[in-house]
Amino acid sequence: MTVNIAKASPFLGAHTKAVLVTLRSDGRPQSSNVVYHWNGEAALISVTESRAKTANLRRDPRAALHVSSDDFWQYVVVDGTVQVSSVTTEAGDPVGRELLDVYNAIASNPHPDPDEFYAAMVAEQRLVLRLEPSSFYGTVR
Repeated sequence: MTVNIAKASPFLGAHTKAVLVTLRSDGRPQSSNVVYHWNGEAALISVTESRAKTANLRRDPRAALHVSSDDFWQYVVVDGTVQVSSVTTEAGDPVGRELLDVYNAIASNPHPDPDEFYAAMVAEQRLVLRLEPSSFYGTVR
């Protein structure tokens, strides 16, 4: 069932756990459990450079994000394309700052030491996936 953004957005904003589906080189789906932040326009996801989902999205930016309610019976799927940021390479660079924003939006408390966070993101070779929706479907009311 098609869902409009007016119904999907509050649901997506109230959740942070989802399954991201990307496409392998042979066309088969590859799914990953992720945490995300919905900013009202896109889903933002912190990932590492070495993950299969990152390689899949660099090759083919099409993806779906499946978000379930806590009781499992309502859900929204965001279909769209993903922009893959560069990897954060210097503590506090623009990608690192965006990663901190994503972390703080998802976590119950802001990170207590941004400098430590930035260094960890560089060491982990993290980047941001930005899933921009082309459509929504699901059972959310």
